[in-house]
Amino acid sequence: MSLIERHWYRPRGWLTALLAPPEGLFALLAALRRLAFRRGWATRERLPVPVVVIGNINVGGVGKTPLTQALLREFAARGVRVGVISRGYGGSAREATEARPDGDPAVVGDEPLLLAAAGAPVVVGRDRVAAGRHLLARHPDVRLILSDDGLQHYRLARDLEIAVLDGRRGLGNGRLLPNGPLREPPSRLKTVDAVVVNGDGAALDLPAALPRFAMTLRPGACHALDDPSNTRDAAGFAGLNVVAMAGIGHPQRFFDTLAGQGVAAGRHLSFPDHHAFAPGDIPADADAVIVTSKDAVKLARALHDAAQRARLWVLPVQATLAPDLCEWILARLKMEHGR
Repeated sequence: MSLIERHWYRPRGWLTALLAPPEGLFALLAALRRLAFRRGWATRERLPVPVVVIGNINVGGVGKTPLTQALLREFAARGVRVGVISRGYGGSAREATEARPDGDPAVVGDEPLLLAAAGAPVVVGRDRVAAGRHLLARHPDVRLILSDDGLQHYRLARDLEIAVLDGRRGLGNGRLLPNGPLREPPSRLKTVDAVVVNGDGAALDLPAALPRFAMTLRPGACHALDDPSNTRDAAGFAGLNVVAMAGIGHPQRFFDTLAGQGVAAGRHLSFPDHHAFAPGDIPADADAVIVTSKDAVKLARALHDAAQRARLWVLPVQATLAPDLCEWILARLKMEHGR
C-alpha cells in the first residue's frame, strides 16, 4: 500500500495540506459534471428496461462482484432474466463487447468473466449506454439490467442506485481523491436508493431513512485451479509452504478470510487491482498458492506450465444478504416473478 493510500485511512496532517489543491480541483470538476446532468445541460439516455446501478463512492474493493453474483442467482431463482453491463476494468475492449465465461480477461476484464459464469449475459464497454443497447439487441429476453460500478456514469439513466460500502474501512478520512478514497462526497449517499454494507458496519454514520442491507461473504472450500471438484480444507495444507496471493482492491480482506478458515499462509503477496498475472508472479518455492476467484480467471490464462497450475488453489466466496435485496428491488420496480 502506498503512502497516499495509507493516508486515506490514517491521515497525516502535512499530507492533507499538500493534497488539498488537487483535491479541490477534483471536487470542482466532479461537482460541475453532476450539475450538468441535474440541470439538463448534459443528456441522460434511458434504456427500454429498468436499470439498477450497483456502485460505490470510494475507490478500492468493497465487494460489488460477489454482491452482483448473489443478485444474479436470486433473480434467476425467481425466473427474472437479468443482464449485466460493466466498464470491464483491466480489459482492452473499448467498444461494446460481450463477455463469455471462456473469454479473455485481457480483453473484457476479470470481473465480467465471473459474472458471465453465473449464467447471465454480460457486455462490457466504456460507454455503458452503448453496452446496454448491445446487450438488449443480442438478448431481447432480458427484463432488467444491473450496471456494475456505474454510479458516476451519469449519462445512463437509472431506476435505482445501490451503493456498496466496506463496513471495516467505511469512507476512510472522508476526503475526495487524491486526498482521500472518495470519488464523490459523503453527501452523495443521501441521494442513493439503498446501501449495502459488506461486513460489520455498526460504526458507519449513514442517513437514518436510507434502506440498509447487510452483506456477509462466506468462503467455500479451496479447490484446485483446473478441477473445482478437487477440494481441500485447512488440514490439507498443513505442513506445506503456503503462499496467499491477491490482486484485488482490498487484499487484506482475502488474507483475513483465509486465516479465518484456519489456513496458515507463510507469505502474503499483494498486487494492484486487476493485475495482469504472469508466470513469474508465482513463487517458485511455494508448495501451494491460494488465490481469489477473480485472480483465478486471469491465472488460468497466464499459466501454461502443468506443474505451476497444479500448485494453484482457489478460495471462492459467496455473498448472503439480509434482508432480501432481490425482493426489495422487484418491489420497488413493481416487477413480478417469472415474467
